[in-house]
Amino acid sequence: MKSEKDILSEIGHKSGMTVPDGYFDNFISEMAQRLPERDITPKIMPRTRWQKIRPYVYLAAMFLGIWCMMKMFSLMSPSDTGLSIDTNSILANALDNEVFMNDYYMEEINDYDVLEDMYSEGISTEELTR
Repeated sequence: MKSEKDILSEIGHKSGMTVPDGYFDNFISEMAQRLPERDITPKIMPRTRWQKIRPYVYLAAMFLGIWCMMKMFSLMSPSDTGLSIDTNSILANALDNEVFMNDYYMEEINDYDVLEDMYSEGISTEELTR
């Protein structure tokens, strides 16, 4: 600890960079006098057609994006109206057609599934053999 205090006292706290006294007191006014005079007039550029309609195009794109997002949400939400026999005439006609039912629907059902459904509904095999 003693050696650290000695090193700091030997080096000191000055970096070696100094300025004359009062240098920054009138620095701004002297610098302004040394700079050459310039005529600064704002130059107004004419607006192009794209610069004029750009905000409206961005606004329309934003509303179109919101509409697409809401459309996707409505398409992804579950709805009961799509597969109802009352509202879907194609589905109703397909279910009335015996050939369609035998070829496409009845192939999906096997005997095990039928027995499982019967047991879950409380029907026993004794009732079937009577």
